[in-house]
This record gives sequence, structure tokens and C-alpha cells, in this order.
Amino acid sequence: MAGRYTLTIRKGPQVERERFDELGPALDALEARLSPLEGRSLREAVDLRYREFTPVAQVAVRGEVSGPGRILPAVHGGVDLRGDGSAEPYTGRVHRRVVERRKGETAFAALRRALTA
Repeated sequence: MAGRYTLTIRKGPQVERERFDELGPALDALEARLSPLEGRSLREAVDLRYREFTPVAQVAVRGEVSGPGRILPAVHGGVDLRGDGSAEPYTGRVHRRVVERRKGETAFAALRRALTA
């Protein structure tokens, strides 16, 4: 089991997991699963009378890659697809840090750069 990477896709209450032996194929699968959803409106605004959550403030789909190991993985990061269709790459688990994109770089390319550096 050691040396394996886990791809986790969370879409509402649905959680799907896949395992990969290497980081590259896990990142490829993450991009293949989420890139078709990028740019599409995924959520509507939610009004709770005392506070409104705009689509950009809601995470509609989260894709995470972690491994190897389960308790303290050396690699942990992913891409959040917001309700307005925008994608935000991040690293970390408890303390997420947004990965800054370079000019012309996709969210998935930025995540790959950050995790393989």
C-alpha cells in the first residue's frame, strides 16, 4: 500500500476515490475529471436572509490528490471548482494555500508545478 497516491473527487455528497502508483497519472486523472466542468456555472446564489453566498463563494466540486501514505502524506493538493465555474488550485490539507498561476497557466498546470517542485 505504501507509495500509492489517492485521487478523491467530492461533488456534493458523492465521494469517489481512485488509487494510482505514481503522481503523474493521478494528476492526469484529476485534470481529465474536472476540466470538462471548468467554465460552466455549477451553482446558484444561496440566500439565507441574513447572509448570501454567491456562486464564487461556493465550492461545487473538489478534486484532491494525496500520497504516498495515509496519515501524513508527503503530497497533498487539489483543485476547487467554484460555483461560477472558476478553478482554484491549492496545496496543503488543513491549511490550504492557493497556488498562484503564472501567465497562461491553467489551474491544473499550476497544481502540477507546485506538487512536483
